[in-house]
Amino acid sequence: MMPADNHTFFAPVTYILTGIPGTEESQVWISIPFCLMYVVTLLGNSLLLFIILTEQSLHEPMYLFVSMLAAADLVLSTTTVPKMLAVFWFRAGEISFAACLTQMFFIHVSFIAESAILLAMAFDRYVAICDPLRYTIMLTKSMIGKMGLAVVTRSFCFIFPLIFLVKQLKFCRTNLLPHTYCEHMAIARLACDDITVNVWYGIAMAILVIGLDAVLIALSYGLILRAVFLLPSKDARLKALRTCSSHFCVILLFYTPAFFSYFAYRFGHIIPGYILNLLANLYVLIPPMLNPIVYGVTTKEILKRVINVFHCWCRRSSLVS
Repeated sequence: MMPADNHTFFAPVTYILTGIPGTEESQVWISIPFCLMYVVTLLGNSLLLFIILTEQSLHEPMYLFVSMLAAADLVLSTTTVPKMLAVFWFRAGEISFAACLTQMFFIHVSFIAESAILLAMAFDRYVAICDPLRYTIMLTKSMIGKMGLAVVTRSFCFIFPLIFLVKQLKFCRTNLLPHTYCEHMAIARLACDDITVNVWYGIAMAILVIGLDAVLIALSYGLILRAVFLLPSKDARLKALRTCSSHFCVILLFYTPAFFSYFAYRFGHIIPGYILNLLANLYVLIPPMLNPIVYGVTTKEILKRVINVFHCWCRRSSLVS
């Protein structure tokens, strides 16, 4: 994109989020499943956090990482969905430039944080299966806290430069943002400046952060599978695989749409824009909604506590009535 020297530049005060272009007539209907998914996300992740934080027996590395993932899911969905529903229901698409940058920051920070948490969880499973005697020595609560701090620090360091890259851009076109939330490249494409630096920074982040995390996770699971199939008994192999099943499902939920969206945006010019936009919206809804369901169904300890919580709630309700 070449600089537009003959245009009048302006500093955007507000943007107007227009929703999903091409679906204006059906946005109210689209909002219904979106709202339901958001409610399930809030309830599922909040319940998961409550159970893990209040149940002393779940204060183990694997469950502490699950609680970190639930917190990141809550940040990602709550940063995007309320404004998305406001656009769909009330056409309330106006958002200040500062609020737009803040939303962009938290969306990308939570996305990178989730990738790092999944990598930490893969390391947890690797140590538990491949080096079980050192598990409690290596993954202490102090180490888990340091890993959590490293996740937040890494996310902040990679995303904070985006704020300066966007603020340095000169805008001379419309302030209409054809999206339901503020995303880095969606904002950059409205600029009249050369956005090559923004594009290459995004590609570098995709390769050095998300891509590297995915490679390390794949390597961890390769070593895990090798160790599992060397176990002497079939029961031991099945037990080891079951401990990894929920994490593997969550990895697929996170990385599959992430890589699809990345390549679709850059190479899928034949795909209509409204489909890409709809997929981007589903990406901030479906993984945060399904993650607590996956862990609740496939993890026996969490499922048992969830049943106990609902049983206690039902008993209290019957006593009140």
